[in-house]
Amino acid sequence: MKFGVTMFATDRTVLPTRLGQLVEEAGLDAIYLGEHSHTPVDRSSAYPTGGELPDDFYRFHDPVTALTAIAAVTTDIEVGVGTLVMPSHDPIHLAKRLATLDHVSGGRLVVGVGAGWNLEEIANHGTDPTQRFTALRERVEAVRCIWTQEIAEYRGRTVEFRPMYQWPKPLQSPHPPIYLGGAGPTSEARVVAYADGWLVSGRHLDGDELARRFANLQDLAEQAGRDAIPVMIQQGTPTPEALERYLTIGLRACTLRVHPGDEREVADQIHQIARLVEPYHDGTASG
Repeated sequence: MKFGVTMFATDRTVLPTRLGQLVEEAGLDAIYLGEHSHTPVDRSSAYPTGGELPDDFYRFHDPVTALTAIAAVTTDIEVGVGTLVMPSHDPIHLAKRLATLDHVSGGRLVVGVGAGWNLEEIANHGTDPTQRFTALRERVEAVRCIWTQEIAEYRGRTVEFRPMYQWPKPLQSPHPPIYLGGAGPTSEARVVAYADGWLVSGRHLDGDELARRFANLQDLAEQAGRDAIPVMIQQGTPTPEALERYLTIGLRACTLRVHPGDEREVADQIHQIARLVEPYHDGTASG
C-alpha cells in the first residue's frame, strides 16, 4: 500500500516546496493538498464535521500552483489534489492547468474531485449549488473530453463548449486518474459511472463501514463490466490496527494528516508517520 500525507498548506505554514521535499526525503509516496478558493462571510452551510470552521480554511494556497512548485523540487512522489471543488471551476482552464502540472511533474498527478459542501462558496462562482452534483459530473466529463480528444466538444446542462483544440494533453495515458471524493449513499454508483477511483475521508468513513462500502463498490463495478476500482483513504486513522485493516480491505493508498506548522513541527510529524507506516509500506500498489 502507498502512504502519503495531507496538510492544510497556508501562508502561515512551512512552504509547499519544503513540505514536498520533507515527504520525499522521508521515503513516503505522496503529498495531497486540499482546496477552497475562498470563504464567504455568510456561512449558512455547516462545517461537515461540526463546530467552528478551522482558521486554516481562510488561508489555503491554491493547490495546483503549490503542487506545481512541489513537482519542480521533487522527483518521485505523487502530487495529488484532495479534493478540487469541481462546481467552482471552469473546465477549460482547469484542464489546461492540470495537464500542465502532469507534464511538469513527469506524470505524477492524481486528481481528487468533489461536489463541495460550502454552498455559498459554490454560488459565488456562478454555479447553482442545488445543481452541484450535475456540475461535478459534467465538469469531470468535460475535462476528460479535453484531455483525450484532439477536437473536444461538450454539451451538458451546466457546461457547454463548441469544438476546440487544447494542448498540452496530459503526460499520463489516457489521463491522470480522477478519484471521486464523498461518502454519501450514492458515492459508489457515482464512482462507477464517471470516476477512475474513490477517495474516501477517514473522518467520515472507516472501519467496518469502510470495508462494507469497499465491497459494494467492487460489486457495482463488476456489474458494470469494469475492473476492480482503486480506493484510497485520506486522513486515515494513524494506528497500526487501522493500517492493518486498510491492507486487509485492499485499499490502494492511505494519506495521514499533518497538522499545519513550521518546518520543524511538520518534519517531526512526517518522520513519525514514516516510522508508523514502515511495516505496511511495500511500494507495490499501483494505479
